[in-house]
Amino acid sequence: MPRTRLDHDERKVISSGLATGLGYAEIARRLSRPTSTISREIARNGGPHGYRADHAHRATARRAHRSRTGRPAAPSGTDRAPAVVGEFEDRFAELIILRGLPRVAAKILAHLYVTDSGSRTAAELAEHLQVSAASISKAVRYLESQELVQRDREDRRDRYTVGAEGLIRTWKEALRMNAMWRDAALDGARLMGADTPAGARLDELGRFFRFVVDVMESATDRWPERPGTRHPT
Repeated sequence: MPRTRLDHDERKVISSGLATGLGYAEIARRLSRPTSTISREIARNGGPHGYRADHAHRATARRAHRSRTGRPAAPSGTDRAPAVVGEFEDRFAELIILRGLPRVAAKILAHLYVTDSGSRTAAELAEHLQVSAASISKAVRYLESQELVQRDREDRRDRYTVGAEGLIRTWKEALRMNAMWRDAALDGARLMGADTPAGARLDELGRFFRFVVDVMESATDRWPERPGTRHPT
């Protein structure tokens, strides 16, 4: 019968392998596991620079417990089994963390995105993530400052809602920053002279960011939806 869950000793091998610079494929070979299993394990538990065997083992146990006791049953006829939703939520959170968001803020954002309502109270977030109310308060303040969630008042409780508007603003800010890189690099290339090594280096950098900006602007113009629109069902 094929193995499924990694055990604590295997996680120690992963942690040790990452610390010594081994690649995912080599770690997988030493454990006789698929490389995809190793990459998912690392992504769910801190990434290549933050992975710790003990933390990963405890976190996996907590996720398994939540999937058994803390999530609603999947609607009939869907693939939204609690364990599947929980695994996706954790993986999605790790991607957001890699984007640069603090861990608790990323987990809140991921959880809001996988709920049908797109909203939770602070108490519901604290219970789901098993963190303190203070941690939730700090994280949602950060998300509000980035305009990634909005706060509403409901029955004397704060409710936090996620929407597409914040991510669209984040995309536009990234576009603006890339345009600044383009302009600065090309100005530097003209200043140094294109026939000098420094000028050629800056020119290449500027042309790269000009390409990135062109692609991003094209994608923005082609995107047919605006915040709040939905596909017909």
